[in-house]
Amino acid sequence: MRCVIARYPFELTKNGVLASMKGITPELVTGESVTIGRRRYPVKQVGQVITRQDRRDFTSREVVRAMTSLGFTCHAHPDAAPVCVPTPFQTASALLGGTATPEV
Repeated sequence: MRCVIARYPFELTKNGVLASMKGITPELVTGESVTIGRRRYPVKQVGQVITRQDRRDFTSREVVRAMTSLGFTCHAHPDAAPVCVPTPFQTASALLGGTATPEV
């Protein structure tokens, strides 16, 4: 399939992308990502590997469009686990040795 990324045409295939990403360790996902095989990669990392261009030369949207067209699953943002941040009351209580919980 012909894709244009950073104003350059590329002939990409699903098998070609799978082969290119084989053995590549996924970086930490902080934004848009794509699932290739059983791994989830940042789209900028995938774009850099398959085009051999600098990440600043293309947008993540270009890579997402190309990967979606090839049949890969793209994700808008990482699935983050909810962070339990104690309230100031809970922090003060813990510092004073108490186990008080705020009333709701």
